[in-house]
Amino acid sequence: MTRGLDPEGHIAPEGSLTRVPHAFGPVVAAARDRIPEVFGARLNGAYLYGSIPRGTARVGRSDLDLLVVLRDGPTDSDRADRQALDEALDEEFPQIDGAASLLAGRAQVLSEPERYDLGWFVACLCTPLLGEDLSAHLPRYRPDTLLARETNGDLALLLPRWRERIVAAGDSEAALRRLVRYMSRHLVRTGFTLVMPRWNGWTSDLREMAGAFAGYYPARGDEMCAAAARGLDPVGDAAVLRAYVDDLGPWLAGEYARVHGVKAPRPA
Repeated sequence: MTRGLDPEGHIAPEGSLTRVPHAFGPVVAAARDRIPEVFGARLNGAYLYGSIPRGTARVGRSDLDLLVVLRDGPTDSDRADRQALDEALDEEFPQIDGAASLLAGRAQVLSEPERYDLGWFVACLCTPLLGEDLSAHLPRYRPDTLLARETNGDLALLLPRWRERIVAAGDSEAALRRLVRYMSRHLVRTGFTLVMPRWNGWTSDLREMAGAFAGYYPARGDEMCAAAARGLDPVGDAAVLRAYVDDLGPWLAGEYARVHGVKAPRPA
């Protein structure tokens, strides 16, 4: 396998339950047991993603990332249950730095508008944990400009929301730290998918992503490498966030639209 691709040039699934580090085994087992208890007959399936199934998680530093797919679209009650589950897992297991579950409906995952976004995410970046594995209904994916556009071609739409979140965080170091981690990772991944078709591969390693980007945009390389470092070890610094939304983010959104176009609109 070369640069995350299989011999036919498709992006290979990157995680496996066999790669879960020993220290995180009890967390994964608890999630597997509790998700059906919380969602019951509405549950279609659940997945792990992120550093834990990739085998790169760090005790006390990495979070637990889950995708829960329901038979129908999630309700407000489902979202409240999801939040309670995340909070309980985070409180019980000190080896994780937070739990973050995403919710989606089965039809949404398999819909045509999501085929090269949420569908790709399930097929390539998620590791089946419970229930039906929807990747059997999805195509195989190449690191091309269509995938680049549909995964991260909406950065310009996100920036106003990011500015609102920075204001809402105020001077809370914990809140600012969470935003720095989230925005750093998002910008690095967007920078990587900008160059992904030319690099011709896939990686979820933030430092490798930043390095690939820097090879094509050396003038912005140091900024992206710094963002990758903050994505791994975030700081509670509002100045970092302002630089993201006032400089790096707008530049990246404009360059992305120039190279790949803008992500197709999604239903409300």
